[in-house]
Amino acid sequence: MTETSYELTSCPVCASAEARELLSADDAKLEIEHLWEYHQKRLRADVPSDHLVDRVAFSQRAPLRLVRCGDCGLVYRNPVERAAEVAEMYAEEGPDEAVLRALHDTQRPAYDAQAARLTEIFGRRGTGIEVGSYVGGFLAAARDAGWQFTGVDVNARTNAFTRSLGFLVHDGAIESLDPDRGADVVAIWNCLDQLADPASAVRAARSHLASGGMLAVRVPNGACYAAFRPLLQSPLGAIAREWLAQNNLLGFPYRFGFTPTALTRLLERNGMRVEQVVGDVLVPIADRWTKRWAALEERLVKRIIATGARISRGDKPLAPWIEVYARAR
Repeated sequence: MTETSYELTSCPVCASAEARELLSADDAKLEIEHLWEYHQKRLRADVPSDHLVDRVAFSQRAPLRLVRCGDCGLVYRNPVERAAEVAEMYAEEGPDEAVLRALHDTQRPAYDAQAARLTEIFGRRGTGIEVGSYVGGFLAAARDAGWQFTGVDVNARTNAFTRSLGFLVHDGAIESLDPDRGADVVAIWNCLDQLADPASAVRAARSHLASGGMLAVRVPNGACYAAFRPLLQSPLGAIAREWLAQNNLLGFPYRFGFTPTALTRLLERNGMRVEQVVGDVLVPIADRWTKRWAALEERLVKRIIATGARISRGDKPLAPWIEVYARAR
């Protein structure tokens, strides 16, 4: 990959220039070292490097600096990578088929729960578009739940794998889809936080929905990271590290950490009405390369964190991930 270039920015949700620093470049390096140490204890010594994807190896480079908006609470990179470089990064070749298959199988149970939740909140089954369909975990869950979803993703190699599972997936971004293509639901799971221009993706998603259609979004919660990061050097450091590491927040490999407040503003500004906000945890990541005790630890820890995520109020600082369901006006 070529050298990355950066530019300064204001808050992409509310345009405020008022922000406080959460993470410096030195802080980011230290958190990534802690993340590697954390997973090295939990993975088998013979784990292949390509199975470190989405554990300690992520599509995004580590942030140079993270700030939190003083108005809407959004956590974002400033300076930020230029948009053209972000698009190129995700269009590059990804893991081989064996890794993609392992990711699909590991994530599938969590997506079964999401498909059921979407059906309950939307009120019926119907047609849908998933933005960032990746390895097809949700597409499979939605199909089995009675939905008719298609996918759209910028990575052609990953799309080829997902098509091999029998799904219709379009190469490109949501903005590249035929504008006349309608859907009852557009779902953006674990993707909006990685885009160069999330507002553009939300506008494009809204254009495919008739009145009463639904946009479902799942993102890492910036309010959780902002609450737990200061605790890393405190007597509660072990708890904070566990909370963040088990949910892929340590080192913050995302461009944006939306809060319920920030995401609600973005959706409402684009013709949506938020109906429900759900706190949640990261999908399971343990696989055959995870030590047995570590797989059990993940299930136990995430069960505890999920309880806190459900009862957390406001911007849900105990919830590492949030799902927001909004109806098209």
